[in-house]
Amino acid sequence: MELLELKRQVLDGKQIGKEEALWLAEAPLEELCEAANEIRKVFCGNGFDICTIINGKSGRCSEDCKYCAQSVWYHTGAGEYPLLGTKELTEQARYNEQHGVLRYSIVTSGKRLSDQEVDQMCESIRNIRENTGISVCISFGLLNEEQYRRLKKAGANRVHNNLETSRNYFPKVCTTHSYEDKLAAIQAAKAAGLSVCSGGIMGLGETMEDRIDMALEIRKLGIRSVPVNLLNPIPGTPYEKNERLKPEEMRRIVALFRFLIPNASIRLAGGRGLLPDKGRACFLSGANAAISGDMLTTLGITIAQDMELLSELGYEPKLWEA
Repeated sequence: MELLELKRQVLDGKQIGKEEALWLAEAPLEELCEAANEIRKVFCGNGFDICTIINGKSGRCSEDCKYCAQSVWYHTGAGEYPLLGTKELTEQARYNEQHGVLRYSIVTSGKRLSDQEVDQMCESIRNIRENTGISVCISFGLLNEEQYRRLKKAGANRVHNNLETSRNYFPKVCTTHSYEDKLAAIQAAKAAGLSVCSGGIMGLGETMEDRIDMALEIRKLGIRSVPVNLLNPIPGTPYEKNERLKPEEMRRIVALFRFLIPNASIRLAGGRGLLPDKGRACFLSGANAAISGDMLTTLGITIAQDMELLSELGYEPKLWEA
């Protein structure tokens, strides 16, 4: 097996499998990242999908995801508040649009929003769409197809729902809902006509094989927006003492994901601010998208800093639709 041959296969439109990906996981890093960047240029050009998120409802989450500051199971000091109102959500959408952001995602804590909360969010999304040109993404938990249809009609066009890790490792991360619950919600969103953004968190204790298995599942689902989060070990959570992944490991992960899903937005997301270069090397190793601004409960990188970085690297902001 040779790196150049695998790159040629991908460029020719052939999919590589798990065996090849595991081999690439041991390939020389610089050669791997250079090849992944070439693949990115061919399939995606220099468009860069930059989005922002807002914590639309914070804390008191019933789920026991071991990485999360907002879980009621852990004592982290994270803020708690109900759904934000339409005015604040619209003002934030307008602010992001004015600063060059093309996609705005509203993220809420909890297993799922209630029907009443979905109605409230539909009103907010309609107002955002009436008063801005920004694209709206939603991350409202494990909703059903009917709820997603209402949200799409209101003006949302993308759903975010991370798989987080592989099917095999997921029970070690969360016990209050299942991997199958995640898949059912993703399929419901797709059935409602919404595009889907789904990825995972690196550094939960998973193996490289787990990461590859997750990427293959995402590819099977036809998803082309793939967040790659670096675990930020938050005090008070079960993962507070997890060792942070090294920057070189993150580069290898995004390069592997580019080989496996060549036409996707590989999106650096939570934890990017922990990288010494704020993701620059990853953006030259296959990644071509990012969440800018603050994360849900942690600080991020400012939109202005990101726009300057993208310009330096020859990227231009562009929506990448699946």
